[in-house]
Amino acid sequence: MEVGITTTIPVEIVFAAGHVPVDLNNVFIASNDPGELVRRAEYDGYPRNICGWIKGIYSSVFERGIRTVIAAVEGDCSQTQAMIETLEMRGIEVIPFAFPYGRDRDLLAMQLQKLAERLGAEPAAVQEWKVRLDGIRRKIREVDELTWRDDKVTGLENHLWQVGASDFWGDALRFEQEIVQFLIEARAREPRTRGLRLGYAGIPPIFTDFYQFLEEEGAAVVYNEIQRQFAMPFDTPDIVEQYARYTYPYDIFGRIEDIAREINTRRIRGLIHYTQSFCFRQIQDLILRKNIAVPILTIEGESPGPLDARTRARIESFLEMLEDGGRRPEVGGR
Repeated sequence: MEVGITTTIPVEIVFAAGHVPVDLNNVFIASNDPGELVRRAEYDGYPRNICGWIKGIYSSVFERGIRTVIAAVEGDCSQTQAMIETLEMRGIEVIPFAFPYGRDRDLLAMQLQKLAERLGAEPAAVQEWKVRLDGIRRKIREVDELTWRDDKVTGLENHLWQVGASDFWGDALRFEQEIVQFLIEARAREPRTRGLRLGYAGIPPIFTDFYQFLEEEGAAVVYNEIQRQFAMPFDTPDIVEQYARYTYPYDIFGRIEDIAREINTRRIRGLIHYTQSFCFRQIQDLILRKNIAVPILTIEGESPGPLDARTRARIESFLEMLEDGGRRPEVGGR
């Protein structure tokens, strides 16, 4: 049975229970017409000033024919609860999962146990899947290293492999086979001549040509913050510690530590912070700016599609400022 997920959750449990995880975000953004999925939600009554990702997730449930959804009701979008209520109203089974505020390991262990019991996953099977998926995650880690260390993988390729780790395409064997082939090809590439080394912070962009535009402008994304976290870029002995170290669902300060460390490691010149329209995480931009040393450009997206002319101009100006040594004031402002 396919089980929809609204964000990265303990996917090991879904696999261990014999189900197929489906990240509804990926279904939405990879659809032939993601804009139509947004419009479908609005036709069903969703207000215009609601997050485009939430509307896309809602419609993707019906587009894919999903009957059961695991929803992160704590640690993700603040609009998720209302969205899942509209799904329940239409007969969709919703299984809640919460990442406890403050990374409380005991509460997190309880959530993992409850999810496993609800799906019928045995602890031994969950651990077996953790070991198996950790092996694939280490391969994704190599893709990341080939991006920032060896200059052989593009920012877009980096983004795609890391977001794929949210559900491993519902087929871990196929995912592993394809990433092995990709690594063989990528290792053999000549290092690319790169210009500005950029970092990307925030949820994956709703823009369809973001990475391509930066490449055209002579810049390269060598760090995708949240996408990297989806791939669990660390080794842990047990699943509780793994999802406690995962930064995305918790406070901004853990994310800032990760961002600051990777900026230094990857020699990043500037950071692009993406925020989604009507999202509470826009407020966190204030904290990010006070705690990150490199210049920051904050951009905002609302609906799926190419970059608009204003955002393109702001990115171009930001890149020019970085090329000029970062001396142009307030280019990173909104």
